[in-house]
Amino acid sequence: MTRFNNKVAIVTGGGSGIGAEISRELAAEGASVVVTDIKIEAAQSVVDEIVAAGGHAAAFSQNTAKWEDSEAVVAFAQKTFGALHLAVNNAGIGAAPQKIGDYDIAAWDRVRAVDLDGVFYGLKFQLPAIVAAGGGAVVNMASVLGSVGIAENAAYVTSKHALIGLTKVAALEYTADGVRTNAVGPGFIDTPLVRSSLSPEALTALESQHASRRLGTDKEVAALTLFLLSDAASFISGSYHLVDGGYSAQ
Repeated sequence: MTRFNNKVAIVTGGGSGIGAEISRELAAEGASVVVTDIKIEAAQSVVDEIVAAGGHAAAFSQNTAKWEDSEAVVAFAQKTFGALHLAVNNAGIGAAPQKIGDYDIAAWDRVRAVDLDGVFYGLKFQLPAIVAAGGGAVVNMASVLGSVGIAENAAYVTSKHALIGLTKVAALEYTADGVRTNAVGPGFIDTPLVRSSLSPEALTALESQHASRRLGTDKEVAALTLFLLSDAASFISGSYHLVDGGYSAQ
């Protein structure tokens, strides 16, 4: 497939997991991809993989909690590949489980700075650049926890709920100018980090909370993300799309 021929994309947090898979699949379908990560060596590894497969990509060191980095990466995409048409604001972090009364203020600030402020900074510079290029699309990576709560994760849950509101505002402001903005809400995704952090019993319990009786995969999240970025989703903007195996249906 070549849905993204002659398109330029930015994927934040693209050095591993969902972001890496989205980067690889965008490049495989013709896009030139700027893969960003706070760990530049991780981003470069994904870029090397893309280039080895015949694609076009470049790595960029980005701390999304710093607005200057968001401005710089858009300028880098324009300078390196000539424009910006697509963006996936995927970078995100969590914090150790804590009740609200015990919540570490520094952890609250750190999670919000990446998971919410970082997406705002991205949109602030991405949206005008995409308009200038003739239009395109943005996907903000929210979470199933943007629609439901979970105990002892106040900063993450709050940031992801707010991110959905930010997505709607971006759509209202820029869809008429040719830029669609949507949010994707992954459920619990099967990654090495998840498996290494849970006991076999805890993993089985987590799987049982999904109607699918399993965790999701990076590829399943990437498939939805690429659809929303593509012209096939031309009448979809300002909405929030779950890929959660039925987790939130109960």
